[in-house]
Amino acid sequence: MDNAFQPDAIIIGTGLAGLTAAMEITNAGKKVLLIDQETEENIGGQAFWSFGGLFLINSPQQRRLGIKDSYELARQDWMGTAGFDREEDEWPKQWAEAYLKFAANEKYNYISEMGIKLMFIVGWAERGDGLADGHGNSVPRFHVSWGTGTGVIKPFVEKAYEAKEKGLLQMKFRHRVTDLLLENGKVTGIAGDILEDDHKERGQETNRTVVSQFKYHAPHIVIASGGIGANHGLVRKNWPERLGKAPENMVCGVPAYVDGKMIGIAENAGAHIINRDRMWHYTEGIQNWNPIWPHHGIRILPGPSSLWFDANGNRLPVPFLPGFDTLGTLKYIQDTGFSYSWFILTQKIIKKEFALSGSEQNPDITNKDYVLFLKRIFGKKAPGPVEAFKEHGKDFIVSDNLQDLVQRMNKLSGDHLLEYEKIKSQIESRDRELDNQFSKDTQVNYIRSTRKYIGDKLGRVATPHKILDPENGPLIAVKLNILTRKTLGGIKTNLNSQVLKEDGTVLEGLYAAGEVAGFGGGGMHGYRALEGTFLSGCLFSGMKAGKYIGGLK
Repeated sequence: MDNAFQPDAIIIGTGLAGLTAAMEITNAGKKVLLIDQETEENIGGQAFWSFGGLFLINSPQQRRLGIKDSYELARQDWMGTAGFDREEDEWPKQWAEAYLKFAANEKYNYISEMGIKLMFIVGWAERGDGLADGHGNSVPRFHVSWGTGTGVIKPFVEKAYEAKEKGLLQMKFRHRVTDLLLENGKVTGIAGDILEDDHKERGQETNRTVVSQFKYHAPHIVIASGGIGANHGLVRKNWPERLGKAPENMVCGVPAYVDGKMIGIAENAGAHIINRDRMWHYTEGIQNWNPIWPHHGIRILPGPSSLWFDANGNRLPVPFLPGFDTLGTLKYIQDTGFSYSWFILTQKIIKKEFALSGSEQNPDITNKDYVLFLKRIFGKKAPGPVEAFKEHGKDFIVSDNLQDLVQRMNKLSGDHLLEYEKIKSQIESRDRELDNQFSKDTQVNYIRSTRKYIGDKLGRVATPHKILDPENGPLIAVKLNILTRKTLGGIKTNLNSQVLKEDGTVLEGLYAAGEVAGFGGGGMHGYRALEGTFLSGCLFSGMKAGKYIGGLK
């Protein structure tokens, strides 16, 4: 660092939370040093790879689609989902309340002024457990950025480089923090290792060769380093009994640098870590046939029509339908004794309902290609990346014959647990329910109901049809793996993003934002999340930290 550059704040992590905090601080005319253990190619962090979903309440997009949303309805959904029930939930609950007010009011203008544009269709993620006051979204709230995650981070990255040109910001990449420096109980700086330069492409695992050390001081230190998703040892260590036994095999939804080490470093400095056992992992993970990082997995964002079977060939019960109750489904699957499950579907379903999470898996939206996007909606095939997985993915099986499909499913799993007649009987039973406009099958009834929403009918939910009718084929089976993703607990903070000690007092000089702080307070989601709230939580908590530091005299 240039000796003449004396930062007012040091931010650890160049993801969305760190960049947002940096923007707010430099907007106030103060100086920021941005530190990251990765290369400059990785600026923007995990958000770059995301689908770009943002949770908003009563947005113009919702209103145009006839969706009647409100703060009161969203709060009902959030609290029913979070299930706050611990003494240490005091600050997380306050963060949840503050975020809901932000999402219902100034958030739309905040992101619009940054140049972030939202798609006209609002997605309906995490549809819930079937109870009005229980888990899940009562209405569609999942707003996808036109540009996916790359479109979300782009303006914040640009703001960082603009501040750099003005002399208000410096960046130090390949700097891995190993210690927080304290004087008289106050955090005053950071120390760590300078890693050897690396020229791998964004997202690929980089070397950890130490070439030197560093030490920097500033009155305000912001940790924005992300969660523990790539550290499977730590995931298993923190795995809660309520979700069943920790999976022996998992695929990874985040790059290798999401190692969670700053959480332990903060704890050693006196930070209070809460809700370690709260986490968010997906049950619809597939192995990436063209991986970027180790054990690279992609999540299928499914519509509601695929038939879901456990490893023993039993159709999953309500409410464990595709896209309804992520953690409830995770527990059900883990309780079977196997860490995988199956989708069985048709070409009509995969074409209409399969989306893959990730900016690189959605070139039409990421590259803002209108022609390609229209092909997604009206084309005869699934989006190109989905068809590529169908052709090349290890977890995909395609057949015109159910008996052949089941045989190949058994071969793929190696467990040989599936009985053809049992699978056939369950699918035939479901298909018979389509002979009438009424049914006792909850999944069939839900599909019919949800198509009343134009967003689902147009681009998300296939017309109900019989799975075993050859006209709807071919048949497709997908082996689903547990996919690690988000940390819902973390460093406890107040509403200024100031880190709190175990006794509830402020650890002077230290702040935390983004996933490392459970997206606010040490876990503003509680036990579960409503989707679109992870990027939003990074943005909101980074903004809160930055505005507070920027406003100090």
